[in-house]
Amino acid sequence: MTYSCCNSVGECFFDYYTSKILVIRSRKVGTLNRFTQALVIAYVVGYVCVLKKGYQDTDTVLSSVTTKVKGIALTNTTELGERIWDVADYIIPPQEDGSFFVLTNMIITPNQTQSKCAEVSHYGRHSVQTGRCVNYNDTVKTCEVLSWCPLEKIVEPPNPPLLADAENFTVLIKNNIRYPKFNFNKRNILPNINSSYLTQCVFSRKTDPDCPIFRLKDIVEEAEEDFQTMAVHGGVMGVQIRWDCDLDMPQSWCVPRYTFRRLDNKDPENNVAPGYNFRFAKYYKDSDGTETRTLIKGYGIRFDVLVFGQAGKFNIIPTLLNIGAGLALLGLVNVICDWIVLTIMTRKHHYKEQKYTYVDDFGLVSI
Repeated sequence: MTYSCCNSVGECFFDYYTSKILVIRSRKVGTLNRFTQALVIAYVVGYVCVLKKGYQDTDTVLSSVTTKVKGIALTNTTELGERIWDVADYIIPPQEDGSFFVLTNMIITPNQTQSKCAEVSHYGRHSVQTGRCVNYNDTVKTCEVLSWCPLEKIVEPPNPPLLADAENFTVLIKNNIRYPKFNFNKRNILPNINSSYLTQCVFSRKTDPDCPIFRLKDIVEEAEEDFQTMAVHGGVMGVQIRWDCDLDMPQSWCVPRYTFRRLDNKDPENNVAPGYNFRFAKYYKDSDGTETRTLIKGYGIRFDVLVFGQAGKFNIIPTLLNIGAGLALLGLVNVICDWIVLTIMTRKHHYKEQKYTYVDDFGLVSI
C-alpha cells in the first residue's frame, strides 16, 4: 500500500506500508486475545450453527385447513319455544376458508311481514319512510315506515347466553402442510393415529397433545378467557398451528404445536360494539301465500385457524457462507486487540514504538 505526500519545498515522497509481526509477551494481552477469539468461536459455532442451524437451507410452510364441528344444544324461548340446535343451525356459513363460526347467543324477532308500521326514531336506518305521521301509542306520534314489521328488537343479548351448551361442542381440525423446496408433505392427523382413537380422543396438552379434536371450552380457557362470558357478545379466537421441522432428523419428529389466543379487542375502556355479531333470517309462507320471517341477531365466536412454520435441511452453500463469515470475524479479533493495546494499555506508547518502524529509502539494488 502506498501514499504520497509533499514537503514545503515541493519535494514529493511516496510512502509504502507493509505488515509487521509484533510478539507481545503479556498475560493480559494474551488472555484478552484468547477470550475474544473464544467469544467469536462460541457465537459462530453455538449461536449461528447450532442454535440458528446456519448449516441448513430453509423453506416456509404452505397449508390448507378444513374443519368439522359436532354438538347439539337445547333452547326454550318464548319466541321459538323448545328447540334443538345442531350443526346445520349454529355453524354459519357451513364452510369457510380456514375458520368457522359457532352461534352462542341471539336476539329473536319473530313473525315479521313486509308492511307499514310506526317507527321509533333510532330504527330509521332499517326502513324506508313513507312520509306519514301516525300514532305510535296513545300519547306519541311518529313516522310511518315500510319495513319488516314488527321492527327488530333493540335490547341487550341474553345473559347467560342461550346456547350455553356450545362450550361442549367439539371441532375436528384437518391441516395439510407442504414444504415445496424439500418436497415434504404431512398432516396433523399423524401416522400413529387410527380411527378408533380418533372417535374418542379430545385434545389435552398433557394426555393427548396429538389429538386434532378440540373442545371449544378448552380452546377458550387455554387463551385465559371464560367461555360463558365471551359467548354473551361473541368474539374472535385464534387457533395457531406451528410446524417447525428439522428435516435432518427423522420425519416423526416433525409434529404440529397448538396454541390459542383471543384476537378481538376486549379493552374495557373502549367497549363500543364489543364482540362479534350479524343478522340472518329464516323465511316461511302461510297457507294464503303471505311471506313471513324470523329475524335473528346472532352472537357467537369465530375461530380462525392460523398456520405458521419453517423447515430446514442441510445445504453446503449456507454452511460455507457461515463458516466464511466466522473466519472473517476471527480476523477482526486482531484489529480489536491492536486497538486496545495501542489506546488503553498502560504501556501503549512502548507498544506503538515497537509496532511501527520508519525506514528511509536507500535505493534499489542495481542489476
